[in-house]
Amino acid sequence: MAGAESRRPPAPGEDVKPFTPEKTREIVMSLQQPAVFCNMVGDWPALHWNAKYLSAVLDGKTIQFRLGLKTVDLVPQFETRCNYVKATLEEFLAWSCGQPSCLSGPFSCYEYSKYWAYADYKYIARIFEDKPEIFQDIRWSDFGFPGRSGKESTLWIGSEGANTPCHLDSYGCNLVLQVQGRKRWHLFPPGDTSFLYPTRIPYEESSIFSKVNVANPDLKRFPEFRNTTAHVVTLSPGQVLLVPRHWWHYVESIDPITVSINSWIELDADHEARVEEAITRMLVCAIKSAENPGAGDVWLNPTEVEATSHEINLQYLNKAVSAYFKCQKASVSEQACSSSTGTEQRTSASRKRKKREVGCEPEGCRLLTHEFGFSSFKAEKLQKIPFGPHLIQVLPQPQETSSMGAVAVESDSRDLLHENEGGHFGKLHCTRKQLVMSNDCETPAHQMDSDSSPNASQTALSTNDLLDCLVNPHVINLVARLLLERTRV
Repeated sequence: MAGAESRRPPAPGEDVKPFTPEKTREIVMSLQQPAVFCNMVGDWPALHWNAKYLSAVLDGKTIQFRLGLKTVDLVPQFETRCNYVKATLEEFLAWSCGQPSCLSGPFSCYEYSKYWAYADYKYIARIFEDKPEIFQDIRWSDFGFPGRSGKESTLWIGSEGANTPCHLDSYGCNLVLQVQGRKRWHLFPPGDTSFLYPTRIPYEESSIFSKVNVANPDLKRFPEFRNTTAHVVTLSPGQVLLVPRHWWHYVESIDPITVSINSWIELDADHEARVEEAITRMLVCAIKSAENPGAGDVWLNPTEVEATSHEINLQYLNKAVSAYFKCQKASVSEQACSSSTGTEQRTSASRKRKKREVGCEPEGCRLLTHEFGFSSFKAEKLQKIPFGPHLIQVLPQPQETSSMGAVAVESDSRDLLHENEGGHFGKLHCTRKQLVMSNDCETPAHQMDSDSSPNASQTALSTNDLLDCLVNPHVINLVARLLLERTRV
């Protein structure tokens, strides 16, 4: 079996996986480009978590849905521009199947042909808190993360057209299991950040949004978007997508009903990222809270309950800095221990070497260890990534291909199929806040961002313009490093 690890013969009826948990974790923690794992979750009970099954398990429990327009605008459909309803999955299914409005509850205010609905960021530990046994249906231990289950995972249920605006996650890397229907992922490498016009408005800790609507880019307003390198893939049921750290992504449901499960994997680099996010929160809250509230700029994402005070933000910053140095101290101790052991081994080995070879260390090992930034990662264990039918690269889109084109991965993964289809428990730090609701039927909560108004001056700089510069990821990274240096002194 291509790419498979050598192991004992499988017992009768046992699910055979192409990679051991140890090998899979090594791939996840070292691979710096998106890839799709196949044939890794065939025995997971979670593969039966289609919307109908989940409706029965939830048994009438209401959850929050975000509704957006199916019409494609030049402006991203941020969460601040959507409507929200609380409904059961049974009502959602009735609405999406065209059943009488009396069965679709609050969805009856929204015409299915005009709107999509998305139950996104649903923390499994919360919505199934009375059924903890269901957590074990999700087995991230197969990917080398023992003890990680549904309790550390998030559920996404959407109708056709449901989407997440293009953004990057400040923390961790991401493993995404597709359960029902297909989703199309548009991914962009971290090096494309400046071409994607990053913004922190709407503000949400851990998410940096793009001003560009990837599905319908305004190239007149955002000409540098032409320089991006899109990696597009259509994810099918049973496949798991790895989204590496800081990769931008725009995600859209392309089937009538889709169900996905994801888990954000913590990384050592998150400690510095938390310092950056704490600085960002202080700046955004201080500057935006000072604005005239009558300006009509809804700058706070619905996932953030309120603009936190300067005192609270300062406490958060100090905690983030403290955690960073605690991690650094632990890392230094580990490296010192490892260095001591390594010195003993090299001293022993040097007796068998020529004098000029004593103390030599391959340059490649030093570079790899520094680049990946994982204190526990051993460069000498890094082997060639076993791409093949069980681990498929998400390759860059050819320039001549339509922006809606995709690479589809066959479900059985016997071949690589490239076809143009025409086409923070939560993010590691705390619970996702309760979304605000809009009771107005057929009326988007906010039709347009303040900085996209056609009546806005073409020359005057807005507060958002200033913020976009101040909290640009590159600037925040520099400020974080300077602040840490000052604290160290």
